[in-house]
Amino acid sequence: MSQSARYTDAGVDIDAGARAVELLKSAVTATHGPAVLAGVGAFGGLFDLGALAHMARPVLAASTDGVGTKVRLAARYGRLAGVGVDLVNHCVNDILVQGAEPLFFLDYVASAKLAPADVAAVVGGMADACKAAGCALLGGETAEMPGVYRDGELDVVGTIVGAVERDAIIDGSRLAPGDAVIGLASSGPHTNGYSLIRHVLEPFDLDLEAPEEALDGAAPIDLLLEPHRSYLGDVRSLRAAGVDIRGLVHVTGGGLIDNPPRILPDGLALALDREAWPTPPLFRWLRDLGKIEPAEMLRVFNCGLGLLVALPAEHIPLARGALMAAGTDHWIVGRIERRGIDPVVFHPPLDLR
Repeated sequence: MSQSARYTDAGVDIDAGARAVELLKSAVTATHGPAVLAGVGAFGGLFDLGALAHMARPVLAASTDGVGTKVRLAARYGRLAGVGVDLVNHCVNDILVQGAEPLFFLDYVASAKLAPADVAAVVGGMADACKAAGCALLGGETAEMPGVYRDGELDVVGTIVGAVERDAIIDGSRLAPGDAVIGLASSGPHTNGYSLIRHVLEPFDLDLEAPEEALDGAAPIDLLLEPHRSYLGDVRSLRAAGVDIRGLVHVTGGGLIDNPPRILPDGLALALDREAWPTPPLFRWLRDLGKIEPAEMLRVFNCGLGLLVALPAEHIPLARGALMAAGTDHWIVGRIERRGIDPVVFHPPLDLR
């Protein structure tokens, strides 16, 4: 008589999943406030929309995203907590550019074989980022799928839900020729372009943990795994200063060429002064190492600008004052103008200062 089949024979360890949940439970519940009615361990999360009672016409904003192949570098160097921060901050920024504040977040972590400590590190990073954003980590899913993922690999995805007043939605519809554009510094490639980065690095026998002169003495891996920056605090500061924010661009996949058109009304273009902000050493290093063409750099990477803020030119002093008080590196990088052929154009230096 043949032996009974067990789940472990298929490569799935249910106990490992249970251990992972136990390790991450306290970090997750630390993000919960009175609005969370059910979270870890329930079939579904429950969030009391009474938390929006102060809003006149609340609109829910939602976004789902992942970390991409950055997670492979993080796993290789044992720095998975940063991946959790990456995921939350990316999603926070995605709804922030529509004017929304985060309410709750859901995650999905999958691998060929679950390592409870790795899952706990990723989710712990998510919890830290959620706490910083005032967002509940409502729940999630861990999946062990041998045969779908390769051994040692991890996939991380998240969904965020936030809210914005109907009349406070930022969609670019109020943009006008002459509006100024301020660029806020990124903290590195964020979560985009890592397949190209890995392709560039592959032919070289580089010690990514050793300091590089070309990177001002920093180790490449430290810069490559710097977490995706959240701009929630910066946008709050701008609002508090009375800045009329007419458009926000989160510079993600597609870089500075494919992202701005997502908020531009018909007939308008974004003119960027490529000399208005410094290219960080990491991007110069990757460009030179891979002999990457300028247009490709601008289409793949944020090149040092993680968020673009469009505002009336007369509000520049207000905005700069707020950002300087917050300690945020920023530059006046362009303006909105009437469209010619392309929605994004790169001009010689513009006199906007």
